[in-house]
Amino acid sequence: MLFSVLSVSIFLPALVASAPAPQVPGYQNAGFPISKSGDALGPQPTAFGADSQVPVRAIATSAPPAPPRVSSDVTGATSHGPYSGSPTTTGAVMANETLAQSIAPLPPNPTATYYNADGTLLNPAPAPYTPNGGLGTNGSEPRYMVNSDFDFESIALGLYQEWIELDLFNNGLAVFSEQDFLDAGLTAEDRAYIAFMAVQETGHATLLTNMLGEAAPVQCTYNYPYTTVREFIDFNQKLTRYGESGVWGFINHLDSREVGQLLAQSIATEARQQMSFRQMLGLHPMPVWFETGIPQSWAWTYLAPYISSCPQGQTRLAWQNFPALHFVNQANPNRLSPNDTQPYETVGNRTSDPSKSDISNDESCVNANVTGYNCGPAIARNRSEPLSFPGKLVNVTWDMPGLPVGPNNSYVTSSTAGTPAFVAWVSQLNLTYTALELTGENEGYTYQPAAEVYQGDPGVNGTMFVALTDSDLFLTPFNLSMINPHVVALGLYQAG
Repeated sequence: MLFSVLSVSIFLPALVASAPAPQVPGYQNAGFPISKSGDALGPQPTAFGADSQVPVRAIATSAPPAPPRVSSDVTGATSHGPYSGSPTTTGAVMANETLAQSIAPLPPNPTATYYNADGTLLNPAPAPYTPNGGLGTNGSEPRYMVNSDFDFESIALGLYQEWIELDLFNNGLAVFSEQDFLDAGLTAEDRAYIAFMAVQETGHATLLTNMLGEAAPVQCTYNYPYTTVREFIDFNQKLTRYGESGVWGFINHLDSREVGQLLAQSIATEARQQMSFRQMLGLHPMPVWFETGIPQSWAWTYLAPYISSCPQGQTRLAWQNFPALHFVNQANPNRLSPNDTQPYETVGNRTSDPSKSDISNDESCVNANVTGYNCGPAIARNRSEPLSFPGKLVNVTWDMPGLPVGPNNSYVTSSTAGTPAFVAWVSQLNLTYTALELTGENEGYTYQPAAEVYQGDPGVNGTMFVALTDSDLFLTPFNLSMINPHVVALGLYQAG
């Protein structure tokens, strides 16, 4: 069960130029300044064994015409970089009328009364082997279309996410050479795997487009933060983290359960992508027992800074953009000692920017062939020194609201919260608060909490979500969005 904890105790335990990058066919103008670091792991194999001689029995067959995709394997704008124009409109899309400034807490739904003490069926069965109850089980024909403003805005946000993933996966393959990938411990097979993930995104984009209709958002132009393969992989594991968690946060609130069904079947693939990118970065692939769900405005806050511009007439979103929360001493997974980081050891100041990988060889764990310290690609890694730990001093700074962000700089960060007083750690099933100690204007510190979800499962682990808040409101996974009026700033924390 989720619980809210206010931590009151403190635990204190002790460039060289890249080789010419290949181009993904059809993907042009992808480049930006890049560098690489590390030593090659060896030559790429060029010869393989004989083709299989196993006799097979088969018949000639053909498939019927397949439904079209909204995107080919490579599509859309492939120029990259920041937006330099002037926004023609600003702010999130607004309804004609807003009923209240926040949603007041209510008691449980009066219809939520079912309790089965002995496990026998309590009500007549509508058909053999069919227990009474369930929604959408009465024989009505499914309609796989959004069914409310909430549905539309949620799926439109998901489509923005699918479009950037389609471009992002292709971009890394386009701007980094085969040798760059080998230097990071990734082979041609890994590149083919990433290319397949990009093709998966064409299917996801098609699915969500079809469920939205003619107003569905289209692909945009993006501004990426990475300069090396390791930074590309790190950015991928962060972006797919909030892409997955953003869906878990709203999927069970959708008015259309049919849409939720198909969305769940696509986000299951997203979860596998996130796990795979963690493996490529040498992180434990799944260090949590439960995946986190976050509100839509959180996912949009993380995503929007990486969208440079969108075509004229692009469908706008209604979700909020919060100010950014920055972790001064964010752990660097590229280091032998991931906590021995310099202040702001990331490639930029956006919330999901990857950790710097251009560190000296004697401090890097990429080629440290010692169990417990090596962070090269692997099915699983156990770090002798964790990325973070309960009681760790965490220094933070945060932006003021009112900054332009997102496509065409046309969205504006905002907050309705008062003075920040708490740090909210959102991970797995838990919302845990620690006290924020202010040390200056828009800066302060806290300590990583020692909460557990269940015995033996640390509440703070993996790539997770942290907010500054003005109160320690008790909330659970199903109503977490009620925290939004109390959020001062929002960040992404690398724990482990």
